[in-house]
Amino acid sequence: MPELKDQISNLIEFDSYPKRIISLVPSITEYLYDLGLEKEVVGITKFCVHPSNWREEKEIIGGTKQQHLDKIKDLKPDLIIASKEENVKHYVEKLSKICPVYVSDVNGFDTALEMMNDIGELTGMSEKTKEINQNIRQKFDSIKKPNSNIKIAYCIWKSPWMWAGNDTFISKMLAYSGFKNIITENRYPEIGISEIVKDNPDYIFLSSEPFPFQEKHIEELKAEFPKANFIIVDGEMFSWYGSRMLKAPEYFNSLLDQLKTE
Repeated sequence: MPELKDQISNLIEFDSYPKRIISLVPSITEYLYDLGLEKEVVGITKFCVHPSNWREEKEIIGGTKQQHLDKIKDLKPDLIIASKEENVKHYVEKLSKICPVYVSDVNGFDTALEMMNDIGELTGMSEKTKEINQNIRQKFDSIKKPNSNIKIAYCIWKSPWMWAGNDTFISKMLAYSGFKNIITENRYPEIGISEIVKDNPDYIFLSSEPFPFQEKHIEELKAEFPKANFIIVDGEMFSWYGSRMLKAPEYFNSLLDQLKTE
């Protein structure tokens, strides 16, 4: 029966494969769906938007930062899946008293596939995981990187302005696509937009999530910084690990083609 250490070295062990799973991580929720675990998943967060029908069919147990513990207890889960970055340690510790909690700690391509292998093993879906991971590797090999790196800054939030730092999964996806992240700090530093513009990146990417940047924000910024190049990018493609990585390379290639014509 499954036994392994999660990505923060907690031992996870079962007498049988879990039958009642709760996911606190939107990108992993999508991955569980693609593994075919529709019956096993009983609870998700309000931010788990893929697949869309699960928002009606599964119990919503709160958000990624706060969960309804009583509602989770009532669901009688035998596995909860969490993220070191997206979820709150205080809540995860409380949840670990209800049932085993697998905590992911994904910060790049390899740790994403490692997490997927772990969940495949825990749920008895290792063969399906191998198939998905092989397809991901092939698709990432097909990315048509430019001859020279395109300098960018990747914005995730407004008021305050926050950016994807050098040690993030987002930054690793940028590098895979041939972009050079000009943000050298780790995690998600707060840096004023005027400072970023002064550093003269080729493009400033405004992500569609977690802050929902739209074209109106570009219009506002262009009025203040007419010479800077702002582009809205799909945040799910850059920040969602799991089976969303099957779709990301095609998006990256499309984005690179778009930038060639600008």
